[in-house]
Amino acid sequence: MRSPRPYSPQSGPGTQSLTERRKAATQLDIARAACELFAQHGPDGTTAEDIAHRAGVALRTFYRYFRNKQEAVAPLLAGGGDAWRALLAEEDPATPLAESLERAVTRSLSDSPSVEEGLEVTRGLLRAAAGDEALRAVWYRVNQESEERLVPVVARLAGPAADPVSVRLVAAAATDAIRVALEVWSAGDAPVTGPGSPADLAVRCLRELTAAMPLLR
Repeated sequence: MRSPRPYSPQSGPGTQSLTERRKAATQLDIARAACELFAQHGPDGTTAEDIAHRAGVALRTFYRYFRNKQEAVAPLLAGGGDAWRALLAEEDPATPLAESLERAVTRSLSDSPSVEEGLEVTRGLLRAAAGDEALRAVWYRVNQESEERLVPVVARLAGPAADPVSVRLVAAAATDAIRVALEVWSAGDAPVTGPGSPADLAVRCLRELTAAMPLLR
């Protein structure tokens, strides 16, 4: 899933160097190539050489960044989580947390044509992952890492008095809501917008998973 807005480096102590930005751009190019090829030919029909060729890099460059072909999709998948957390971080702590979560989830899955394009790539990738254990492992790992990075974002919005366990549960539920929504949507032929879309399913999943959580009442 692609970010709904182009990445733009921010000034300050955490600014990436030019070398780091080039490295990240190369990894993302490789990830996009891998996702496209897996969707078209499946993991068994795609080699690391194929991915490197599609991305326009040497095979040695591919292996400089990734251990195997399945790992190559991780940067693109992680970019979706980065985008959604950034949108949630923009929310005002004074806003009810449930409202903030639903708005950020909806925006992250339906905010622009680039998101819609990325969702179609994700659909093809998740369909390919259904028959490839290593590719599914990457998908689950990226979701776990995204959940861990979501915890401080939720904690800030929930306020200093929030129970840490409740914060962790909300982060887990929000992450799983998006994951399940994308998996269910990818298995069918629903459109990228409207009823049955990822955004529609994610909000439904979020509401059902968090209905009994005190932090969102």
